[in-house]
Amino acid sequence: MTLTVQVHDSIQAIGRADWDACAGPMGDPFLSYDFLNACEVSGSATPRQGWAGRHLTVRDAVGAVVGVMPLYLKGHSQGEYVFDHAWADALERAGGAYYPKLLSAVPFTPVTGPRLLAATDAARETLLAGAVALTERLGLSSLHVNFPTRGEWEAMGRAGLLRRLDMQYVWSNPGYGSFEDFLAALSSSRRKTIRRERREAQAGLDIRILTGSDITEAHWDAFFAFYMDTGSRKWGRPYLTRAFFSLIGETLADRIALVMAFRGGTPIAGALNLIGRDALYGRQWGTIKDAPFLHFELCYYQAIEFAIERGLSRVEAGAQGEHKIARGYLPTPVYSAHDIAHPGLRAAVADYLERERPAVEAEIAAMTEALSPYRRA
Repeated sequence: MTLTVQVHDSIQAIGRADWDACAGPMGDPFLSYDFLNACEVSGSATPRQGWAGRHLTVRDAVGAVVGVMPLYLKGHSQGEYVFDHAWADALERAGGAYYPKLLSAVPFTPVTGPRLLAATDAARETLLAGAVALTERLGLSSLHVNFPTRGEWEAMGRAGLLRRLDMQYVWSNPGYGSFEDFLAALSSSRRKTIRRERREAQAGLDIRILTGSDITEAHWDAFFAFYMDTGSRKWGRPYLTRAFFSLIGETLADRIALVMAFRGGTPIAGALNLIGRDALYGRQWGTIKDAPFLHFELCYYQAIEFAIERGLSRVEAGAQGEHKIARGYLPTPVYSAHDIAHPGLRAAVADYLERERPAVEAEIAAMTEALSPYRRA
């Protein structure tokens, strides 16, 4: 079968029908046309912000799109959650230019999911080869694929990309019927602690989970204020614009679970989650009124309750945060793959990753053994 690759500077240039025909069956809201388009048209992920679309399509002999790949020309490493700043510094000290680089990822979203969106091995292989070829044609320092599936990660290793391993914290649902069932699986001390944290967090508050048409622009106004306040204190420059939230509210409302906390009818805190086919994905959160354990309640415990009610198999609560382990979120591997053009930098990174991977695997095992809140069998 003859397959050809094309490069597009926006998701709109590909179109919803062709994009979602390839990405839709994956069940990941972040890979949907509507989410990626919202990133672009809201001004959150644009060339001016260092995210220039170079998305790939693969077409068959009759011109039908049979595969797509989210791909960006990046002018920095912000908003990626896979940290390569030391690699950039090393190349620039040696007189090279690390930026721009190519990145296959969902902007500002450290969620594992397929990056080679196609139904056949041939189309997936063509997408990866196309990304590598584009890197070479543009004379770029590197190609990076962040948070692919494990199968893709292994295939990319066989294709010559360098493989990196990291961890996140994920809550798994073996079939709990209620939050109390989840608590029963924990050690006695952790049950008591979580009950106390929830009691203190909920005191004097009305906490609601809003989905679909229940979410209004007033809710987004409040949530954006939370997001900006927390983001400016934690990161210095929040990535997402106010328009982004309105856009996903219009196009993805039924896949949003917005946790809002009200005091006396006034919203004071919120947590944004997206609903996948079999998972709940925690994303942004913020508050304008500090309260004991409120972050844990809105981001972790409410998410667990929602996942149990919906029969979802897991909650992915985002990057970093060892404190999540005590709340039932255990260390889980996540992946990235890297193709580096400079021979010296490639050799150094390859050596580093060969040593880093077993260290991360050992850390996951040790943390699970030492810190898991679950009762021993």
